Amino acid sequence: MNRHPSRRIYGLDLLRGLLRLFLRLLTRLDVRGLEHLPSHGPAILAINHVSWSDVPIIAAFSRGAMATFSAEKWEHAFPINALLNYFGNAIYVQRGEIDRKALQAALAWLQAGGILGLAPEGTRSHDGVLHQARDGVTWLATRSDALIVPFVIWGHENLAADWKRLRRPRVCVRVGQPFHLPPEAAQARSRDLGIYTEQIMHHLAALLPPERRGPYA
Repeated sequence: MNRHPSRRIYGLDLLRGLLRLFLRLLTRLDVRGLEHLPSHGPAILAINHVSWSDVPIIAAFSRGAMATFSAEKWEHAFPINALLNYFGNAIYVQRGEIDRKALQAALAWLQAGGILGLAPEGTRSHDGVLHQARDGVTWLATRSDALIVPFVIWGHENLAADWKRLRRPRVCVRVGQPFHLPPEAAQARSRDLGIYTEQIMHHLAALLPPERRGPYA
């Protein structure tokens, strides 16, 4: 990752507008809460990750410079890597382990005033339901004093199949009220971070239909 959050990305606003138009033409889009999206950081967009289309949908509506975590396998996979780095500076992470290098890169991005999009669960949900989250989101939030913005999407899990059948699926986007973790979270020991991770996940769950909330119902 080599882009600074303050660096202007030419053409990004136009491309975001085209993405929104594309989504509105090909889906029945139901979007609420965009007024909660920040234009600068430090801020964490805490998302539910259920589909390959999460990133373009988030990119269509986000504001400001955003970084996202992405699987290491995409780092040299053109054109996916180019798109990831255009819409949001990609931080490539090794799946299945604690990638300290990636966490430090994300922390540096936040401390420089950037916006970070991440899935607290650390992986994609294959059933569209929230699953147990990891504490990386809390670790980053407590060390950067980042604003946390809940951002959830559903109805987009099978876009390619729906479009193949000439269907316009109803895709719902919800952005919740931003919040900070309480001051005492910054003093929490590693073993206690889960308390605050639970709080973050309940904010996400509150935006989802009950059947998608999983252990956070």
